[in-house]
Amino acid sequence: MEHYLMNLTLKVWRQANSNAKGKFETFKVKDISSEMSFLEMIDVLNEQMIREGHDPIAFDHDCREGICGMCSMYIDGRPHGPWHANTVCQLHMRAYKDGDTIVIEPWRANAFPVIKDLMVDRSAFDRIIQAGGYVSVNTGSPVDANATPIQKDNADAAFAAAACIGCGACVAACKNSSAMLFVSAKVSHLALLPQGNPERKSRVTNMIAQMDKEGFGSCTNTGACEAVCPKEIKMSNIARLNNEYLVAGLTIDK
Repeated sequence: MEHYLMNLTLKVWRQANSNAKGKFETFKVKDISSEMSFLEMIDVLNEQMIREGHDPIAFDHDCREGICGMCSMYIDGRPHGPWHANTVCQLHMRAYKDGDTIVIEPWRANAFPVIKDLMVDRSAFDRIIQAGGYVSVNTGSPVDANATPIQKDNADAAFAAAACIGCGACVAACKNSSAMLFVSAKVSHLALLPQGNPERKSRVTNMIAQMDKEGFGSCTNTGACEAVCPKEIKMSNIARLNNEYLVAGLTIDK
């Protein structure tokens, strides 16, 4: 693949904290390699800003391998940028050409308040998972892998749902800031497996209650969440979540 250098204009959202009024600031970056990742490009800009005595742009990152879900930002109006099934750290600058202007923003959702600049507080997701509680297991020596027979279709669906990294792109893309795709993935991967059965009903009711408490919106099935999910979590999980919640509501011990 041909390697080339480019000069870019970046319009970046700057905001001191969740209570401050933010604004876009414009920056120029030069000689950016087409083989850099998007986050490496921001690193170059931050190094330039530090040399010039300016406050660098705050953004979240950790693994830079598409696993941790922290590099959450809008790029030109799309969560995680233009590439499909991709996180920001997996986006490379060959997606752009010399002279392009790129607009970079944080997630926009009341449940994800801005910490600073491009960093948002996604701890609402953590509290939803905590509300789900635990999974009952017997302690002691690990059992054989084939000791609990599971239908392949269920195993595959559970594995696909468990791929969710909790990045929040689904919330950011949804016009209602709904967390239903995230919650449905977390509920589905346990509801599909026998190990998740003992706490099945309390898990879904508690997680839905916490989701509502956090201020996420309702799902209207527009499909924007699935379209931008970097792990391609399917909306069929939302249908499964609704069914789990209905059954739990009808049968759970009062």
